[in-house]
Amino acid sequence: MSPAGGDRLEVRRLPRRSRGAVLFLHGGYDSDLRPPSALLNAPALRMAPFVRALLRSTRGDGGSVAVARVRYRHRGWNGARADAAADALDGLAALRALTGDAPTVLVGHSMGGRAALRAAGRPGVAGVVALAPWCPPEEPPVPVAGARLVFAHAAADRVTSPAGSRQAAVRARAAGARVARYELPGGDHAMLRQARVWHTLTLRATRALLGLDPLPHDLAAAFAEPPGSGAGLDLPPHAATGAEPLTGP
Repeated sequence: MSPAGGDRLEVRRLPRRSRGAVLFLHGGYDSDLRPPSALLNAPALRMAPFVRALLRSTRGDGGSVAVARVRYRHRGWNGARADAAADALDGLAALRALTGDAPTVLVGHSMGGRAALRAAGRPGVAGVVALAPWCPPEEPPVPVAGARLVFAHAAADRVTSPAGSRQAAVRARAAGARVARYELPGGDHAMLRQARVWHTLTLRATRALLGLDPLPHDLAAAFAEPPGSGAGLDLPPHAATGAEPLTGP
């Protein structure tokens, strides 16, 4: 679909009246000022199945959920420029203008997870689902009490640090955010080897954060943990999917 939301937004569905909205943010690189390739954008392709799954999942809700993807100006985060974070804020503003300020869930992978977490405290953000997010030690904690954050990371990820995302979750909870974090076995940063698990976890969390489904018990319990608690930050993936426990990569 053509980008109805301007240069920073690619809209996949825009209902006449939006009950909610989901904004996807794909990954990228530490430093790269080149624009994303128009022919082969591998980080965006990684998120495409998640976008399609969300579109299918919300058909039964009357198609009332707007779905869009942020379009980055550059391939990289680029240090203090934080280009992806700026693009996330622009995309969020454009989507909220299109949806009449409908509550919005941000779903970000890797660099996109970092950008989504930066935007978690913005007006109208109903929650963040951060998939294998890039959370360097210098990243500031989510600044707004009450923000709802769901992290998911593979325990042996060598591209982004699972220990870094756990520390980010701890710091966010200490700052007053409501936090849950799932840890998958293996090192599946690209979310391919356990695609079903990643997709189910993401859909379940996104729908609950939007209020389309009740908040599942494991999320509700983790969100209720007080600052300083480590409970709910190493949840097994089968708690989110209802499947048998996974034991391999």
